[in-house]
Amino acid sequence: MRLIPDNINFEDYITTEEKANVKSALFYADQVIDKLYGQKEREFSGTLPWHKTYELFRFRPGEVTLWPGYNGHGKSMVVGQIILHLLENGDRACIASFEMKPVTTLTRMCRQAVGVSEPSIEYIRRFHTWVDERLWLYDQQGTVKSERVIGVIYYAVKELRINHFVIDSLMKCGINEDDYNSQKRFIDQLCAVAKDTGCHIHLICHSRKGADEYTAPGKMDVKGTGSITDQVDNVMTVWRNKKKEQLIEQGKATQETLDKPDMLLICDKQRNFEWEGSIRLWFDKPSYQYLASPDHRARGMELKIANYVPGSED
Repeated sequence: MRLIPDNINFEDYITTEEKANVKSALFYADQVIDKLYGQKEREFSGTLPWHKTYELFRFRPGEVTLWPGYNGHGKSMVVGQIILHLLENGDRACIASFEMKPVTTLTRMCRQAVGVSEPSIEYIRRFHTWVDERLWLYDQQGTVKSERVIGVIYYAVKELRINHFVIDSLMKCGINEDDYNSQKRFIDQLCAVAKDTGCHIHLICHSRKGADEYTAPGKMDVKGTGSITDQVDNVMTVWRNKKKEQLIEQGKATQETLDKPDMLLICDKQRNFEWEGSIRLWFDKPSYQYLASPDHRARGMELKIANYVPGSED
């Protein structure tokens, strides 16, 4: 894991040559063949971490996925687990969390990687060696101007060769909640960057508060202008079953309650595939992992490292 230094002039990376975007139709021949015949060959490319979802949803190059949900419903945590899965399958990612320090993000991800609440010191070192050259973090908390965010993405793609970029969250990108024109312009820029670079951009955002948190929000409940969900390619709403948690704490949970999932990932939009629906997940608190079934157990990642020598990070 490495931090992106803050002394780079990220604006220098925003300018692109329009002539690079004008291509002959022949240029796309291999891509058309791949679209029609290649999907089955890339079994793990861009998938979610759970086998039951492999044929339902993909993170395709050049797209933007929106991750809305109520505050405190686990958006950042589940996206962290998803990024680990993508890294495990050969992808490279950058996380720009304007709400959490890198040490907090990495502590969560390390627990998710090992599958227990207290990884050994040796595993922690091994984990950070494994994510080196796979994962970068933009260390900047608080509000960051939207133009700078765009520059950081271009920089991370060009210089670090990442293909997944996480923005956590929209409300920290220097745009007022009621400034709909600026929101629309920023989302349009993100979509353009994704298509221009082939990077998949993950944008975490908040849902409007309803009467309570017991009913899952939809894509129409995203805070801000409606054009946000119109412009992005995918919408994956995160909803935590707090009613179940309350009943368990009160000792009132029935078997019917216990059989219900701890979280729903609700695919409200998937532009380039027909499936939309809900993914039921169960939370393993010690590992911070979300599991596909209540009878599943958290697993530890193997973290294959060539020529690894324990303690060599020192």
